[in-house]
Amino acid sequence: MHGQEALADRFEEHRGHLRGVAYRMLGSLSDADDAVQEAWLRLSRTAADAEAAEIENLTGWLRTVVSRLCLDMLRSAATRHEQPAAWHLPDRISETGDGGDPEEEVLLADSVGRALLVVLDTLGPAERVAFVLHDLFAVPFTQIAPIVERTPGATKKLASRARHKVKGPPEALAAPELAEDRQVVDAFLAAARSGDLEALLTVLAPDVVRTADLSAVIRGARAVAEETVLLKRNARFAEPALVNGTVGVVVAPYGRLVIALLIRTDGGRVAAYEVIADPERLRTLKVSVLPPADGRASSDARVMY
Repeated sequence: MHGQEALADRFEEHRGHLRGVAYRMLGSLSDADDAVQEAWLRLSRTAADAEAAEIENLTGWLRTVVSRLCLDMLRSAATRHEQPAAWHLPDRISETGDGGDPEEEVLLADSVGRALLVVLDTLGPAERVAFVLHDLFAVPFTQIAPIVERTPGATKKLASRARHKVKGPPEALAAPELAEDRQVVDAFLAAARSGDLEALLTVLAPDVVRTADLSAVIRGARAVAEETVLLKRNARFAEPALVNGTVGVVVAPYGRLVIALLIRTDGGRVAAYEVIADPERLRTLKVSVLPPADGRASSDARVMY
């Protein structure tokens, strides 16, 4: 029993790391916790077989087990052609989620980056595992290759293909207006989150036009600003992203895309934006991650930029 307790203590030292890996691979806190718990069960069974003492690199062993479990879960979901359920934005955040602590998952999505989670959700299972392990956790391709059942060279190509999707088109990233558009969108989101009507009027062009799924239209800065203030709770789950090659916004409460904003700027203001919430239209969008606004790589993007 003493040995099992000692092993449990060692496992707990790794739980946070394993949970972070699994969450980025699966995009679901409850699924990530399931994978981590299964890793513990496998470790405890290994200990019962007197093999745990032979594990030289416990961190690597556990990460490999969790990664293989996540890959199996991703492949199973892909085989069943699973689509996320309708992710609405309820009045109280506790009314939704995937079975875990909703508020904790909101905070975790914030820390990882909602745009990154949205893009990761579009990758194939092996692509996602290779990208997360290498680009986000600096695991060598020689260690990833056995997990995804490919050669190190093929694994490197998997991660490279995924990285291209995450970063977006080079021409969009090199566009001279990117930085200015990002500033405008950041200011718009900051005002929307705070419900600051005057700040919204400053960032919106006087003749701004807001459309929703090509139908509902609102014209004029004050009308658009007042509508935005009414929906300010959505802004909590919003993040700038490249949407179809230009700076826009994704609204993803738990890393699942439910709304996207296509934004057109002019003269340092928002001239027009379209709200897209229709699931079919959302699936046609090309979303990618913007470089950090300050030009420095974040902990989840050290290789990307």
